[in-house]
Amino acid sequence: MDNLQNQNNSCAAECDNCQCKKGKGRVLMIGAGGVATVCAFKIAQNADVFGDFMIASRHREKCDKLVANIHAKGYDMDIKTAEVDADDVEQLKELFNSFKPELVINLALPYQDLTIMDACLACGCNYLDTANYEPKDEAHFEYSWQWAYKDRFEKAGLTAILGCGFDPGVSQVFTAYAAKHYFDEIQYLDIVDCNAGNHHKAFATNFNPEINIREITQKGLFYESGQWVETAPLAVHRDVNYPNIGARDSYLMHHEELESLVKNYPTIKRARFWMTFGQEYLTHLRVIENLGMGRIDPIEYEAPLAGNESETVKVKIVPLQFLKAVLPNPQDLGENYEGETSIGCRIRGLKDGKEHTYYIYNNCRHQDAYDETGMQGVSYTTGVPAMAGALMFFKGIWRKPGVYNVEEFDPDPFLKVIGEQGLPWHEEFDKDIEFND
Repeated sequence: MDNLQNQNNSCAAECDNCQCKKGKGRVLMIGAGGVATVCAFKIAQNADVFGDFMIASRHREKCDKLVANIHAKGYDMDIKTAEVDADDVEQLKELFNSFKPELVINLALPYQDLTIMDACLACGCNYLDTANYEPKDEAHFEYSWQWAYKDRFEKAGLTAILGCGFDPGVSQVFTAYAAKHYFDEIQYLDIVDCNAGNHHKAFATNFNPEINIREITQKGLFYESGQWVETAPLAVHRDVNYPNIGARDSYLMHHEELESLVKNYPTIKRARFWMTFGQEYLTHLRVIENLGMGRIDPIEYEAPLAGNESETVKVKIVPLQFLKAVLPNPQDLGENYEGETSIGCRIRGLKDGKEHTYYIYNNCRHQDAYDETGMQGVSYTTGVPAMAGALMFFKGIWRKPGVYNVEEFDPDPFLKVIGEQGLPWHEEFDKDIEFND
């Protein structure tokens, strides 16, 4: 682990308390939602790798509650908390300079990726996130903004690991694993994502509603023959069979990992992403859109003052942000959540000149996730990989100056870790993968 200290710009060489000298990492996690909760539990379970740990969020009381829940489960790790506005670079810098993390895990909002990366560069901290940057005032998803930081992170001797959740994240590592072990050329890739769970709510989203609804209501996008092909939102769909679940109507969507996968695997002729939605969910979504509640542009509203309804004030509200406030909190869905998720990659390509198919996937039971962490399976499948990526970093396996998507690292040790940490994965060879068109 000595090489880790040499690369660490966040600690002075003479620092007597630097955890990296002791073989443990000093980590700061921003966010206290469902994914962050799972990641924090997993960090606490791996205290042999992680040393000093801080959780920061806009609301410190959420961090304190999370720490109390971890301790109530019997984990005695000393966890610090802090309040920070991740939109404010100066606040972030003050926090980073005070705590001196070697790695910052960004589990906040994707609008805040760039401010956190800026603060990391200013303070000599390495960086990891689970979702690509998107501007707050535009539903636009691409890696160009973060890839533009590559030279700056290289010059600073810092590592930035992008998209280390499940999809994006594990879906890319699955692809890298397939390319490393089973294919000379990956030609056709279909990522399939099914949530067959039932939370017994009329309508709810499995993660931040503001982010979730923005993503789902955008135009579909897939890659074919060197071109990006756009579709109307949720216009293309087909039945797909999922292990332990059966057939589910699956919709073609734009998803960010396709952008990096076709860049890093240029033999790919076609890459698509599919996700399941029930008809009741889609009906509610259409109503939300038709009522204008999915808008992300601000509108002016004359609101009565709290405590004095006879007086009013004109305020600007974003309908989708207001909707988020009245929908069920994704963190509260776990207790009665039944069923399971199934996410994987179905791949067709060549090995030694012969065509082969390959399917690699994970199924995660919502109740198992809740019993361990208090969160549902969608949070669990994202939070575990975030911890695993951080663990890869602190072990020196996923660590090199620059900005990288996860498929650019060795997939084997990462997949070993997630399999041991609650996300076992399965393989099928040369079977019908249902995407032979």
